[in-house]
Amino acid sequence: MKFKILTILTALTTLAIASPGKAFEPAQLQQLLQTSECGGCDLSGANLAGVDLSGTHLIGADLRNADLRGANLTNANLEGADLTGATLEGANLTQVLATNATFANTDLDGANLTAARLYDVDVRGASMNDMIITDAEIFETGIGIGGSLEEVDPELVPHE
Repeated sequence: MKFKILTILTALTTLAIASPGKAFEPAQLQQLLQTSECGGCDLSGANLAGVDLSGTHLIGADLRNADLRGANLTNANLEGADLTGATLEGANLTQVLATNATFANTDLDGANLTAARLYDVDVRGASMNDMIITDAEIFETGIGIGGSLEEVDPELVPHE
């Protein structure tokens, strides 16, 4: 893990010098990796800059309103992380572990959650169009496959 962080920080230093003016801010990623605090960060171009977040431990991380479009978070640990209002459109969350995490009002459109493990994740108000959830373990989390609300629980449908 320490080697991975050192590798990422080295890449960030190089990027900070070589590519000013892009949406992705290497300093924000460095802040996230060092403090787990990065609310409102723009990490949307991290993959294009060659920064791989797969396997990172973001336990309890503050990623509220962060832009993680297209991020590679394969096998990342998001236990207790707060991603309220974040944009994860098209992100790769394959084999991610999220327990007691918050994805409320998060954009998960087109996110790949193949073999993800989601336990007690708050997804209220999240946009989840075209998500891939093949072989995912989803417990105590408001994600379902097909059917109308009436088919799921007739008591939740308002009657006229």
